[in-house]
Amino acid sequence: MDLDLRKLRYFVAVAEELHFGRAADRLHIAQPVLSRQIRALEDELRAQLFVRTKRSTELTAAGRQLLDDARPLLAGADATRRRVARAARGAKTFTIGFMPGLTVTEAVRAFGALHPELEVELIRTTWNDQVDVLRDGRVDVSVVRLPIDQAGLTVRPLFEEPRVAMLPADHRLAGKPAIDITDLAAEHLLQDPDAVPEWRDIAVELRTGTAKPVPAMGSVEEKLEHVATGRGVSIIPLSVATFYQRSDVVAVPVGNLAPNSVCLAWTATRRSHLLHDFATLATTVSWTP
Repeated sequence: MDLDLRKLRYFVAVAEELHFGRAADRLHIAQPVLSRQIRALEDELRAQLFVRTKRSTELTAAGRQLLDDARPLLAGADATRRRVARAARGAKTFTIGFMPGLTVTEAVRAFGALHPELEVELIRTTWNDQVDVLRDGRVDVSVVRLPIDQAGLTVRPLFEEPRVAMLPADHRLAGKPAIDITDLAAEHLLQDPDAVPEWRDIAVELRTGTAKPVPAMGSVEEKLEHVATGRGVSIIPLSVATFYQRSDVVAVPVGNLAPNSVCLAWTATRRSHLLHDFATLATTVSWTP
């Protein structure tokens, strides 16, 4: 039995909305049609994916597993369509993704001089989508900040840079020339603790009760707004702190914090000579302001 990608898309919409009506609106189809498609998918998989009551829709264990598998599968299908269409048209563009704090000007100019027949396009990424843009084919190559899920990717190190603590200007540690990560153990970290394992490991020992939730943030600007208003602290690469300077937030060096690794990444199955050319020159240019 082959999985029907259309039914998978319908399933993901319902799984994310946990409401058949909202999912149907999102997909621009009638709700009865959506319900029939989900039942057909359950029949094909011989597994119940949702538990529905008059008040709620919840994923079963099988549904949660399918959701985990369906997202990368659909992203891969989208990427395949984009790449096939690009190959059919011929290589006319080359798209580079890059994380905040990194300047790609020198690389773009060097690559453009090497391939004047191409139009080089740029996409600014975030911690949340720097791998997604590779997997779904939006970019050919991306300058990423570790850690990332490297499965299916070729990752080439470029450089490392220090990370600093971003504190409100009136914070008790703001005037220090340098601090230790233990000084921040009791602070509210405004990011995934796994991104700062040094903080996570010592904070777990001190934590009592329930940790505060981390607000959803899609950009560095949002993160610094939360820092400035005293809602917590954040650990970011030095180049990002330099690029986003503001008077109400202070960057303080942290003595025992591992540096951030900046790498070049692309989909491992790609066999483009353009990727090879870009990867070769990437080691000779500057990525910081």
